[in-house]
Amino acid sequence: MFRLTRVLTKAPQRLKQARLSQISAPRVSVQHSFYRQRNYSDVSSQHIFTDYNNENTPFEFSEENEAKVKEIIAKYPKGFQKSAVMPLLDLAQRQCGNWLPLAAMNKVAKILSIPEVHVYEVATFYTMYNRTPVGKYFIQMCTTTPCMVEGGYEVLDALKQRLKINLGETTKDKKFTLIEVECLGACANAPMMQINDDYYEDLTPETAVRVIDQLEKGEQPKIGPQCGTRRAAEPAGGLTTLTEPPTGPCLKPGLFD
Repeated sequence: MFRLTRVLTKAPQRLKQARLSQISAPRVSVQHSFYRQRNYSDVSSQHIFTDYNNENTPFEFSEENEAKVKEIIAKYPKGFQKSAVMPLLDLAQRQCGNWLPLAAMNKVAKILSIPEVHVYEVATFYTMYNRTPVGKYFIQMCTTTPCMVEGGYEVLDALKQRLKINLGETTKDKKFTLIEVECLGACANAPMMQINDDYYEDLTPETAVRVIDQLEKGEQPKIGPQCGTRRAAEPAGGLTTLTEPPTGPCLKPGLFD
């Protein structure tokens, strides 16, 4: 008991010393290729300065996005504009080609008149923000239990072979980045993947590769289920109930045509 008490009483002091050592540690600047490998260890709060991503890198919202910034901020009550941090970061990321440089975070902080660290806290917490460059098509393959059971890893292997890259890597032409993610909330349509904003569901190795082939050709693949037997998340074997279109003024005309 005495030994445990000594450890507990020393813990806060050791923690304080560790924090001070981190604060006083010099900043590290490491040169990387622009599209460097994206490992799970990259998803941390540490920022590594590079020649293309540092606090002096210029960033300004485009004229079109400046108007969107004002529109977004106007949605929040006076005094609560800082709540716009997430949509503004998303807007900045889209402008930068699906990744979020440090300069863009600093710009958002300046616009909202909040400390930069508050923006960093958001950007490092949510995985929707890519703090390193990714390809034009950012592929997130789900391998959580439903997708795994339905063949998610077979689909993932097919994507690796088709793209000739491993997890966390980007193709040489900078078109595709492939990562493995946890549940994306389309379990009824497992296995599935998300590419940028779009969901591709009910995949097989063949249909997943077909989606990639179409994107590579500059075509827009059909979004949603790829099985050809359902439009959304209805039973894969066909409807057993509610087989007739519902009626009522709440439905848009032609919704079930």
